[in-house]
Amino acid sequence: MAQIKLGGVTKQFGSTQVICGVDITIEDREFVVILGPSGCGKSTLLRMIAGLEDLSTGEISINSRRVDHLPPKDRGCAMVFQNYALYPHMSVRGNIGYGLRIARMPKPEREKRIAETAKLLDLSELLNRKPSQLSGGQRQRVAIGRAIAREPEVFLFDEPLSNLDAKLRTSTRVELRKLHDRLGATTIYVTHDQVEAMTLADRIVIINDGVIEQIGTPKQIYDAPATSFVAGFIGSHQTNLVKVKVGQAGDRFYEAGGNEFIFPEALLEGTQPNKAVIGIRPEEIEIGGNTVTVIVEVVEELGSHRLLYCRCGTSLITVVDESDGNKIPGDCICLGLPPSKVHLFDAENGLILNQPRKRGAVE
Repeated sequence: MAQIKLGGVTKQFGSTQVICGVDITIEDREFVVILGPSGCGKSTLLRMIAGLEDLSTGEISINSRRVDHLPPKDRGCAMVFQNYALYPHMSVRGNIGYGLRIARMPKPEREKRIAETAKLLDLSELLNRKPSQLSGGQRQRVAIGRAIAREPEVFLFDEPLSNLDAKLRTSTRVELRKLHDRLGATTIYVTHDQVEAMTLADRIVIINDGVIEQIGTPKQIYDAPATSFVAGFIGSHQTNLVKVKVGQAGDRFYEAGGNEFIFPEALLEGTQPNKAVIGIRPEEIEIGGNTVTVIVEVVEELGSHRLLYCRCGTSLITVVDESDGNKIPGDCICLGLPPSKVHLFDAENGLILNQPRKRGAVE
């Protein structure tokens, strides 16, 4: 398929900088997810690769061929949009084969390609239906089929599952990953849903305000977030981030409300400047221990486990509780924060303090 390189790519709308000097290499057959909150620039970046937006500066190449000056049709990319973008007056067959007809592919070859694509996506029985006669999941498969039929070098997906309900999103996500493994295509997938990113990606590119915060495998990003933004954005339960100051005793932090977090001295090495942010995931906190004392405010029952929302001075700490569930609001409990699971971030710039990683570090 294709290797994609972005070098020094920027995008500016008037005086607003949307993309700030992006450098990425996406390997042949890799599934890369660009992840970030709404408005961070991820869809703009995808549209620049597709040729739907011009670059302000920088270069984009596919298989060592510079393409940023080429029109979309000459880049070898096929894009699947959030709103499907199907032609309502055409049948499924017509929508899948539209790009092939525009490319003047002979009809026998075109019909063969349509049939193969429909079989691959389980659409063979629906070829004569119009989009209005299809479910949301079926329409999305038709949109994917239109891209597959062209046999492009690169697949680009712009939040393709956001219009589906939760159950259908899960099943379609599984089918997308299986389809990628079967076709071996180079794929770039944009989403704001970190569950989609974690389950689909070979590597994740996390972007915030047009800047790449971190690039790595899902496990690397989960285990070793490079910034406090990444730590707070990744995970099924949001990471606890507590602003603290280094204590005079050398083995503790003080939270703004006066609460003490007591750790081994080794954890605090390199935490200057004085202000820091403690980051730890709710599932990694131990109930019982001597790190910090908190008050339970809310208990949220989730069946297999429960979430305890605990007051710690001016901060709120979320804890996963898998015990028999005898905690009630008002209880005073002690929490243990295992040092090996605690991330310390600089309170000013958000960069990690207790791991040798920098913003945008490629894992």
